[in-house]
Amino acid sequence: MKIDLSGKPIAITGASSGIGHATAIACAQMGMPVAVMARRADRLEQLVERIRSSGQRAVHLVGSVDDADACCRFIERCASEFGSIYAVFANAGYAIEQPVAEMSIEAVRQNFEVNFFGSLNVIKPALWRMQERGAGHILWCSSCLSRASLPGYASYCATKSAQNQFARAMRLELKAQGIYVSSIHPVGTRTELFDVIERQSPGGASLIDRSRDWTFQPPERVARAVVRCLRRPRAEVWLSTPLRLAMALGVAAPGLADAIIDLLARKRAGGQGISSSGE
Repeated sequence: MKIDLSGKPIAITGASSGIGHATAIACAQMGMPVAVMARRADRLEQLVERIRSSGQRAVHLVGSVDDADACCRFIERCASEFGSIYAVFANAGYAIEQPVAEMSIEAVRQNFEVNFFGSLNVIKPALWRMQERGAGHILWCSSCLSRASLPGYASYCATKSAQNQFARAMRLELKAQGIYVSSIHPVGTRTELFDVIERQSPGGASLIDRSRDWTFQPPERVARAVVRCLRRPRAEVWLSTPLRLAMALGVAAPGLADAIIDLLARKRAGGQGISSSGE
């Protein structure tokens, strides 16, 4: 049975671009009042204006997900403007390419503060309101890399794995309360994430081949999958069935998976692979 999303408010983080931006538009097209949060005020204002000009309702709050107080204000804004909150999509996140030996503890901690704890910062206050109403839907934007790891991306992959495990536990904890919990697992998507990786990674981004950008999926495809999940709740949403099966094989045969990942990483990095400067 499909859920009628019309009039059901959703709060979305990381909405100034990419998957969050596309999902906000897709949800608004389904009649959902949309609250969006990100750090860039101009992008949010343009998004809200676009949604309102189409006859739908939208509000925004400028802030960072690693600010727990800002996240609480965001959820409060959504509830006060629209009367309730039905769904929350924890989407904000970033990655840096750097070997573990060279990545500072502070950099790892900050990656977790945004990707993982930032998700919890927005999910927890939304969850409390859902529990009061006995209904709701929590969506974590994880990754296909929640089931594997790449050299140079240990921190990012670990945050995505943590998101996935929390989603699985919460799904069981909240099932009897009428609250759905889903994890979204995109593959390579044309978003600003890769620009951030190239800009912030100390040694560049050797595993990112922008010449093969045509192989990346558009964020609108992920947005459509999120909407389908909201209408027909699912435990996990994967944007590539073959890749999902490959990840399952990797769990069963980790040695084989490591060999394949190492081969592909070396090929992408021009035969060098990614290693610390001490090697």
